[in-house]
Amino acid sequence: MPKSKSTDLSRGRDALALAIFVGLCFLVSGVAGVVTADSVGTWYQSLQKPSFNPPNWIFAPVWTALYLMMAIAAWRVWRHEPSKARTWALALFFLQLALNFAWSLIFFGLQQIGFALAEIIALLVAIIATAVVFWRIERLAGALMAPYALWVTVASVLNGALWLLN
Repeated sequence: MPKSKSTDLSRGRDALALAIFVGLCFLVSGVAGVVTADSVGTWYQSLQKPSFNPPNWIFAPVWTALYLMMAIAAWRVWRHEPSKARTWALALFFLQLALNFAWSLIFFGLQQIGFALAEIIALLVAIIATAVVFWRIERLAGALMAPYALWVTVASVLNGALWLLN
């Protein structure tokens, strides 16, 4: 059976939207990475670290996977019919993405560990809220946010330990 033009348009629109969500998440990651790069090799290395501090090499692959999962989650929610719930869910998604970016600026750019701790707690709350609202719209979208929430929970504990030690 031949494809209809509306099906092709819909698939093209979906693919473009996915590319935009992925691009936006990786843009945030890239810009945050630029801010982070100078401090990782200098200031961050000079900090007293807790025994559970992960090795530096783990951060890039973990964050790459997390940004991809969060982009797919948001895209899956975006694909649902427009509604107040969808609008709210995507607003929460963009809020947590902004908070994610802000943490890098505060922790690595400004080197303010205590302020970054308060900010990462706000980020974690926003991620959990996003995951819950996504879950209500589509379970897979909510589930895709769970590893991110778990990683940021670990990062929050690490941020707290760094604050106490330094």
